[in-house]
Amino acid sequence: MDLLIVEDDRDYATALQVELAALSHDVTVAASGPEALTAVDARAFDAVVLDSMLPVLDGPTVVRRLRERGHHLPVLMLTALGLATDKVGGLDAGADDYVVKPAAAIEIDARLRALIRARGWTGADGDTVRAGDIVVSPGQYRAWRGQRPLDLANLEFKLLAELARHAGSFVTRAMLIERVWGYDFEPATNIVDVQVRLLRRKLTAGGEADPITTKRGVGYMLAG
Repeated sequence: MDLLIVEDDRDYATALQVELAALSHDVTVAASGPEALTAVDARAFDAVVLDSMLPVLDGPTVVRRLRERGHHLPVLMLTALGLATDKVGGLDAGADDYVVKPAAAIEIDARLRALIRARGWTGADGDTVRAGDIVVSPGQYRAWRGQRPLDLANLEFKLLAELARHAGSFVTRAMLIERVWGYDFEPATNIVDVQVRLLRRKLTAGGEADPITTKRGVGYMLAG
């Protein structure tokens, strides 16, 4: 993969660059948010590894500006603190996944490959999935609740589509990790819970009732 690492810690960035290059990646390093935006505008990277705490522009702001500019490449956020607020902030801004620093290059490599695999998910043109007042169109990559269009990030859309396909039945956390994130292993994070929380926020933004039921130890169910 052709990767962009955005990290202001020179030593850590250099170590990641060397280790990821050893895993057969082409790696470019940017030391700041503005430098990263310029690099992505100029070159078609496969994915971005982005530190959440950067000078001038922080990680969530960089992701938000990338999405506003129409760049939809996968973004893996690096967070040094591991706090829920940091994780939610990055995902809410448009990041696809996060990992707590310091992370081994092999874990970053595995997560990036999973994100690339997950991006290969598509639905048949014109295919429409309905669950109560929620409509998901994979072919158009659009979703609605009633007459209200839903502005969903990539992971939120895929999560909603998967839940809608199984509306009325519980979908396990492991199934969601495999089908939405593309992992063939279960990461030691609460990434599913965080993403469901973000999706719930958007599904109920118009004052509607929460359509997702959580059953502890089982999974999640979207009302049919």
